[in-house]
Amino acid sequence: MVEEGTEGFSKGRNLKKLGQAAADTSELFFEDCRVPAENLVGEEGRGFVQLMQQLPQERLNIAQAAVVDMERAITLTLAFVKERRAFGQRVLDFQNTKFKLAECKTEALIARTFVDQCLVKHLAGELDASTASMAKYWCTDKQNQIIDTCLQLHGGAGYMEEYPISRMYKDARVQSIYGGTNEIMKELISRTL
Repeated sequence: MVEEGTEGFSKGRNLKKLGQAAADTSELFFEDCRVPAENLVGEEGRGFVQLMQQLPQERLNIAQAAVVDMERAITLTLAFVKERRAFGQRVLDFQNTKFKLAECKTEALIARTFVDQCLVKHLAGELDASTASMAKYWCTDKQNQIIDTCLQLHGGAGYMEEYPISRMYKDARVQSIYGGTNEIMKELISRTL
């Protein structure tokens, strides 16, 4: 662990991102940085191996976050379409709205069920990298699709930052990138075919 103020360690500018504005992302520089032995995390010389061993858990965490966001988007949208009116009726009363939300609810439940199964495997020490990669890629793809659908059901209001669905749309985009891009997840899965 490198503490602020350590000689050779410096923090660069805060980077501007598309979403997740509440989380600072900065450049970090380690130039001739010497870290005291007592700050060692894990075993010396095994940092990369230790990091690789934790990737399935990281990917499961990303999948869990994706499921929570799917469920939240559906809840927010359902509340919105129950109140919003168009052409003399609630937006919820249109068949398209009901069908779209039925699809979203189904896919979110499938995602929740899969992630719960992965969590059981993880707690038993049986979650393999391929299955974790499946959960990460599929759930984050579904997260982005469901949030996009929910934003659409908000109509023009969904494009306004004052509505949470707008912020969720921006924040969700990175989910299919970090923790390994979803294309990398598919590569890892394909190695087990």
